[in-house]
Amino acid sequence: MEIQHQKQNNQGVFFIANEDGEHLASMTYIMDTPTIIRIEHTSVSEQLAGQGIGKKLVEAGVNFAREHQYKIIPACSYARALIEKTETYHDVWQREV
Repeated sequence: MEIQHQKQNNQGVFFIANEDGEHLASMTYIMDTPTIIRIEHTSVSEQLAGQGIGKKLVEAGVNFAREHQYKIIPACSYARALIEKTETYHDVWQREV
């Protein structure tokens, strides 16, 4: 299962799709500014549940942020919890004021 990425204008999604192109898992984001990503939502289908897919999607977002020197605001409760507890992600975490 390959995590794919699509970005259009200020919105993007990391996702895993089946052979028909249907998203089985996804993490959506919005570019709040040219350097800040706001993770909006993470979802994983029942078909992929329990395989750590949500974590892999957030990790893909973190790696993307690092590659482009972006910061992440995790508005999604799942992404927020994961980023808060994973110290190695704190370099890209933009804490809201």
